[in-house]
Amino acid sequence: MKKGFGIKEVVAMGIGTALFVVLTNVQIPLVFVPNTALQPRMAILAFFSAVFGPIVGAVIGFLGHALGDAIFYGSVWWSWVIPELVIGLAIGFFAPKFAVKEGGFISTKPIVLFNIVQVVANAVAWILVAPVFDIIIYSEPANKVFVQGAFAFLGNIIIIGILGTILLTAYSRISGKSSNLKAED
Repeated sequence: MKKGFGIKEVVAMGIGTALFVVLTNVQIPLVFVPNTALQPRMAILAFFSAVFGPIVGAVIGFLGHALGDAIFYGSVWWSWVIPELVIGLAIGFFAPKFAVKEGGFISTKPIVLFNIVQVVANAVAWILVAPVFDIIIYSEPANKVFVQGAFAFLGNIIIIGILGTILLTAYSRISGKSSNLKAED
């Protein structure tokens, strides 16, 4: 795996952020918990993080959420932007272990590792970071924000666990095959 940061990573940040923003309004509301929904955009964040690493993941999580909030809702809810950065960073940190680009994400071990990492990252982000920042920044009631955080956590691990795993497996199959190509003499 090539180490470093180049034009592919910059392009990935742009495309990932754009997809994340576009998918901001694609959500299935959890009607019993206010302002909380299942959001397919989380699978996009997990995908780009697992393929391109922590910087790309952190930028997509941060910019994608901030721009999505600003464009669609008129203001940015920073206590929920920061957790997306945390998730992108955490999943991206383990990108070399997932071996998505090399075609290795089709075996059980990297898929299980990916899902363990995404569950832990989501737990930290939504059960700890988001509620604490909601209380500190916006003086939200603790009972409300911890319930919202718990349901955001559950929704995100389901979306990433299913859709994220499918996207990464499909991409790894394609990427692994194309990396076996050799130039002819």
